[in-house]
Amino acid sequence: MTSRAARLEDRAGETPQPRAIRADVPFLTAEQLADTVITYQPDADRDRLLRAYNFAREKHGEQLRQSGDPYYSHPVRVATLLTTIKLDDATVIAGLLHDTVEDCEDVDFSDIADQFGADVAELVDGVTKLGQLEYQSEATKQAENFQKFILATVNDVRVLLIKLADRMHNMRTLHFKRKEESRRRVARETMDLYAPLARRIGLHYVASEMEDLSFLHLNPEAREQILNQLEALESENKDDLERIREAIYEVMDREQIPCRVKGRRKEPYSIWRKLEKKSISFRDVADIFGFRVIVDTVPHCYQALGAFHTAWACLPDRFRDFISVPKPNGYTSLHTTVRASGNRLVELQIRTEEMDDTAERGVAAHWSYKNSAYGFDPESSKAAGLDPAANLRAFGELLSHGGDADEFLEHAKMEMYRTHVFAFTPKGRLVLLPAGSMPLDFAYAVHTAVGDTCEGVKINGVPRGLRTALNNGDVVEIIRRSDPRPVAGYEALTVTGRARAAQRKLRRELETSEFERLGQSMLERSLRRVDIDPVTVDMRRIAKRAGHQGVSAMFEAIGRSHDQVHRIILLAFPGVDTEVAAEHERVTLDEASPRDLIVSEGLKPGVTLHLGECCHPIPGDRIIGLREPDKGLVVHTIYCSTVAKYDDQPDRWVDLQWSELAKSGVRAVGRIAVNAANAKGVLAQQCNVVAQAGGNITGVRTRSRGPGFIELVFDIEVDDLRHLEQIKAALRALAVVERVERLEESDFE
Repeated sequence: MTSRAARLEDRAGETPQPRAIRADVPFLTAEQLADTVITYQPDADRDRLLRAYNFAREKHGEQLRQSGDPYYSHPVRVATLLTTIKLDDATVIAGLLHDTVEDCEDVDFSDIADQFGADVAELVDGVTKLGQLEYQSEATKQAENFQKFILATVNDVRVLLIKLADRMHNMRTLHFKRKEESRRRVARETMDLYAPLARRIGLHYVASEMEDLSFLHLNPEAREQILNQLEALESENKDDLERIREAIYEVMDREQIPCRVKGRRKEPYSIWRKLEKKSISFRDVADIFGFRVIVDTVPHCYQALGAFHTAWACLPDRFRDFISVPKPNGYTSLHTTVRASGNRLVELQIRTEEMDDTAERGVAAHWSYKNSAYGFDPESSKAAGLDPAANLRAFGELLSHGGDADEFLEHAKMEMYRTHVFAFTPKGRLVLLPAGSMPLDFAYAVHTAVGDTCEGVKINGVPRGLRTALNNGDVVEIIRRSDPRPVAGYEALTVTGRARAAQRKLRRELETSEFERLGQSMLERSLRRVDIDPVTVDMRRIAKRAGHQGVSAMFEAIGRSHDQVHRIILLAFPGVDTEVAAEHERVTLDEASPRDLIVSEGLKPGVTLHLGECCHPIPGDRIIGLREPDKGLVVHTIYCSTVAKYDDQPDRWVDLQWSELAKSGVRAVGRIAVNAANAKGVLAQQCNVVAQAGGNITGVRTRSRGPGFIELVFDIEVDDLRHLEQIKAALRALAVVERVERLEESDFE
């Protein structure tokens, strides 16, 4: 049972919400800071803490902040913020020293390591501001810094915690910056990057404060207006809120559940974001005021929920069970919105003390000072459903897939801002994904190898397309192929940065491999033409003489048309007839499909072999190939206008013919124009004829239109030229069709 005195004590301990900016962090003396750490980490090195405090004060010397305070007051307050989430002494010391290497001329990392240990030096190294490099733009500079910062935080989450404390104190003193442009830039960076990162590792109060302080500098008028409305609403409903608080205790007393209740008021920025997102009025926001009901056990959480729903009507669509399905950052609680006293909509958050500690301190709530070299107890973390490494792992995987810094920053923001959906593997493993995720995102969330070999999917036992958006509770079974292969059109089939980066990496690797195979094939054929057996050739010697880093690099350069075969042969074998070496090569394509060329010549459709979209060659056409740098071989009909543009570049030509050796199920696309009567049902007749003739329409568009006619362009998958002619004849047989002709891209334009 909860006494009246205990209730008054709970209320007295609540921190009032300031109107404009938060009060600065208390400035502690060295002894006070050391004592604070000792209270929650009895085995902390007090002497090392005192020495670090004095070291920071001495090295920063007479430096001043824009507020006029001694500069060393900043790292002291950063260290103090770290003690509020009870971080270990090494982290607090790193907070004291985090600016000394950059801002103090006579300090380097070896000094830190010698005096305070390698663990502190590594943390300081991770947090120290990056050296200024020359970038093309301020945005690129930010992206580079963020990319390198994430590299450090993935290895040790404490780096992120120190950086967040540093940014928090800078935001609390941001109003001292003289230039509005500088204030807005820092506020925008905080809003876009640091607040989402704080929320990702469970530091909700840090994220909320950062957002609100950023809001103060980015849109002060809107924030002031919301504060005015908040104060008016709170004044009007003060009695209601007091009655609701007492009613909560009465419900818990009847259930004999010990509890304490904390009031909560929504932050101005959070209210403004909801107003913008839902286009509603201020008074329509359901959860401006709320209460946190903190009980002793998980069963009491559910018992309390039942009691509240019995006492008051609930809003079914506002109920969330984050105990059975925690948030990705480890947050657990029951959320429900009820109509309480005075018909007031109030949000209740029901949780245990441990859950509340996690909600307040995030990853630091499960810190251990005895069981881990880094201070993090993996077993405690796992038991709580919280794994900081896992929560940052998505960023680390983005980095491992390569790509430039701007691309990484874009996908990192996507990872941080999306709400989540949960799905299950067939064996019951829970997989949390951003809302809107599709099966390919799910596959990469399970494992990179699963994503690389994803070919199809079954959702809840039913085969579905890869474009299907996943819903909460879906059971997803990934159908895999034997070899890794990028998925065509993956950009439209993924929403997570991890999946897109992995697909790009897979495509780059496959492309590099195929260009190497193509280049090797071209060089070996040319060597045979000048009566040189490739087996007897020292390829490493040739590559070095031709100026390449290695054999693979030489093959790739040839395949990408960055280097010419006859130049390399001439360098390796002076006196060889280079005209013979440069003679046009004859490559054979399968009659039904170019896929056989993959086997015989090392080319893959869509990677190193492409059918020209300008003329749509199909088996039976007279064809020629054009080498295009970084693309490979593009197949054209000999009548294609594109081919004529390269009459003066015969070294780019490759004579081609369709082979009659094999058949394949892959079909080419023919493009035709059909001039027909402009009447109802005519299009349906044409489509029906194409289907009956065994063609597959992949695209339809209007070329021209008049009162009595319409000319449509069809892209149709066919077996070969004869098949296309059969379809054209079948269309001409329709009474509504006047003319049918084959097109190339230039005709359409």
